[in-house]
Amino acid sequence: MTTLIHPTAVIHPGAELHPTVQVGPYAVIGAKVRVGEHTTIGPHVVLDGRTEIGARNHIFPGAAIGLEPQDLKYDGSLNLVKIGDDNVIREYVTINQATHAGEMTVLGNGNLLMAYVHVGHNCVIENQVIIANSVALSGHVHIESKARLSGVLGVHQFVHIGRLAMVGGMSRIERDVPPFMMVEGNPSRVRSLNLVGLKRAGLADENEGKTFQALKKAFRLLYRSGLTLNQALDQLDLLSDSDVIQHLRQFLKVSSQGQGRRGPIPGRRAKDKDEA
Repeated sequence: MTTLIHPTAVIHPGAELHPTVQVGPYAVIGAKVRVGEHTTIGPHVVLDGRTEIGARNHIFPGAAIGLEPQDLKYDGSLNLVKIGDDNVIREYVTINQATHAGEMTVLGNGNLLMAYVHVGHNCVIENQVIIANSVALSGHVHIESKARLSGVLGVHQFVHIGRLAMVGGMSRIERDVPPFMMVEGNPSRVRSLNLVGLKRAGLADENEGKTFQALKKAFRLLYRSGLTLNQALDQLDLLSDSDVIQHLRQFLKVSSQGQGRRGPIPGRRAKDKDEA
């Protein structure tokens, strides 16, 4: 097969495109870009910097990937943007390269980034994450697999969002979002377990009944018992040795210790208990 490149596309001779790649009108692809098989690059897409894109990705019109970070500390080095396989990157998404030499911005496999999402420098997005329209991720944000971010919200730099978490639309996310939880509001608060996400992941069916019951107990310990976070974490250690509970405990433990982390989002305050 020959590469399907529109005649108006501008592709540097140094770029490496698999022969099955399709490139739409007026796309611009820089010298250090590598694109894997069966990836579709739409009209007016810009791929620049040192950008590696895997197989079967679909990049929609106007997306800009691999450009310099929006960071005054940027020193001009050419830093990696690494994108895996089977991602859908919708219209006008921006994914910036990392700030310092040897660093990278990473998008894993099977993710959906809807229109106007901004992924700042040094972000890491794992696998099967869905980010809705007009979400802005500041630098150094880390999103674990199967998290869901609703539309029109901002995420502060260095925030971590845990596995299978759900973030409600128009929220302000300035602290870490614990795995398996539903968070929303301004200021944001942990509202409940992400029941829909847990069911879809098979963690609330009959075969995973013990895990689901343990998660419900963990939620009550963390957000309804009146215990301090450290006291609740000690109780979690005794609750279950399941992978899910241990992941939740480790996430919260690391988040609360600082060292570049912003601390976990708290649960509802007493005066909020009649809210959603």
